[in-house]
Amino acid sequence: MIRFDTVSKRYVGGSEALSGVDFALAGGEMAFLTGHSGAGKSTLLKLLMVMERPSIGAVLVNGHNVGRLAARQIPYYRRQLGVVFQDHQLLTDRSVFDNVALPLQVSGERTSEVAKRVRAALAAVGLAGYESKRPLSLSGGEQQRVGIARAVVHKPRILLADEPTGNLDPELSAEIMALFKRFQESGVAVLVATHDVELIRQVNCRVLHLDHGRLLEGGIDG
Repeated sequence: MIRFDTVSKRYVGGSEALSGVDFALAGGEMAFLTGHSGAGKSTLLKLLMVMERPSIGAVLVNGHNVGRLAARQIPYYRRQLGVVFQDHQLLTDRSVFDNVALPLQVSGERTSEVAKRVRAALAAVGLAGYESKRPLSLSGGEQQRVGIARAVVHKPRILLADEPTGNLDPELSAEIMALFKRFQESGVAVLVATHDVELIRQVNCRVLHLDHGRLLEGGIDG
């Protein structure tokens, strides 16, 4: 599903965010991406989202080198990705329904199909009946669930999460991880970037550990 083949990323000015990273993540597999601040976690996720391109090596998704995608191809590629952020990035002036529906509306889905899939996504994260609510009326955990529903409403093959439990207490964090495990069990590849060591201990998944841009654990030979 995902393969990093000796990937390095160097920014203008000589700063090397990733150095010779090798790993693979299969469909239906879940892994944690860990490391200190500045270790390269965000850069790795940006390479998968094609917000950045590798300086050396290849980022392969389903056998395709996504670092070579033309600009016009990127929006279509991203339709197989779901992305969850720490700060939810919800539109506070719109309803929960409208927030979750956004990826489907952008891709031109029929109105009837949008309504059906939004309700199914909200039910999957335990928020059935929340369609008309506004994000600011929800708790932090509920807002994160809306963000997850939005990330999976278009049935992505890959789910990326960047510090998804950073603002949540341990109980809510465990609930969010349980949701990710459910998506993994349905065949989705899930990659979660996190600093939460205790959470990692509680979930039996592979750990990809970055240190100053190098993958020290969990890679092809890790």
